[in-house]
Amino acid sequence: MKQPKEKQTGKKTAIAYLVSVPSLILIFLIVVFPILYTGYISLTNMNTYHWFSFDIIGFRNYERALLVFDSGFLSALLMTVVWTAVNMALQLLIAFLISNLLNVKHLPLRNVYKTILMFPWAMPGYVSILLWKTGMFNSQFGLLTQWMEDLSGLTIRWLQNDVSAFICCTVVNLWLALPFMIMIMDGGLKSIDRSYYESATLDGAGPIRQAISITLPCLKPIIGPSVMITLFTTFKQFDVIYLMTQQVGSQTGAHIHTIITYAYENAFITNNYGYSSAISIMIFVLLILFAQVMNRKKKGANT
Repeated sequence: MKQPKEKQTGKKTAIAYLVSVPSLILIFLIVVFPILYTGYISLTNMNTYHWFSFDIIGFRNYERALLVFDSGFLSALLMTVVWTAVNMALQLLIAFLISNLLNVKHLPLRNVYKTILMFPWAMPGYVSILLWKTGMFNSQFGLLTQWMEDLSGLTIRWLQNDVSAFICCTVVNLWLALPFMIMIMDGGLKSIDRSYYESATLDGAGPIRQAISITLPCLKPIIGPSVMITLFTTFKQFDVIYLMTQQVGSQTGAHIHTIITYAYENAFITNNYGYSSAISIMIFVLLILFAQVMNRKKKGANT
C-alpha cells in the first residue's frame, strides 16, 4: 500500500535535514559561533590585564571608536574608503586599456603576453609583496632606489612617509590584482559580437565612441560580479599594507592604517581584544550593508 504523498514528502524532508546536520554543525562552529563570540567580546573590557576577569561594559568600545575623534577608527575608515576607491578606479581603467590592447587584430605573441600577465596572480601574495618591498623599494639596495640615485643623485626612502608609502602599496596591489581583472575583461571583450563594431564603423563612430556606446555597456554585466569581489577584497585588504609598512621588526615609519590593520594592531599589538572585537563587528556590519546596497542597485537595474 502506497503512503500518502504528504508523508513521502515529510520523510524526504526529514532525511534531507538529517543528512545536512553534520554540515550545519560545522558551519555553526566555523562561521556562526566565532561571529557571535566576537560580538560578545566586543561588549567587554577583555585585554591583557583582564584576560579571565573581564567585565561587561556594554557599548563603550563602540562609543570609543565612533565618538572619540583621536581613537584612530574614523581616520582608518576614511583611509580604507580612499584606498578602495583609488585601487578600484585604477584597476578598472588599466585593465580596460590592457585588455583592449590584447584584442588588437593581428597582435603578435598575444598568448605570450597573456601568460606573462598571469604570473603576478599565480605567485603567492606574501612572496610578491616582500619581493617588491626588499627588491624595489628598499632604501639601500632597492632597484628603484638605485635608479633614482643614478638619475638624480637623491636617495628616496619610498616607504618612510604616508603619501609615498600609499603610492607604493597601491602599485603592489595593482600588480597583484590586475591579472584577474584583465582576464575577466579579456573574456568579456571576446564575447561581444563584432557586428556591433562593424555597424558603428559604417555609421562613422570612432574608437572612443565605440568604447563608450558598445564596449562599456556590453562589459558591465560581465565584469559586475568580479568588480564586487574585488571591491570586498580591496576593502578588507590586510597583507599589502601590513607587510609593506607595519610588519613587526621591519616598520618603515609610515602610519597607514585601514580598518583591518587597525583592528589587528589593537588585537595583537596593544592586546585590547574587546575594542578590536568591536572594530571587527563594525567591519562585518559595514560589509553586510554594502552588499545589501549593491544587491538592491543590481535588482533595480535589472527591472
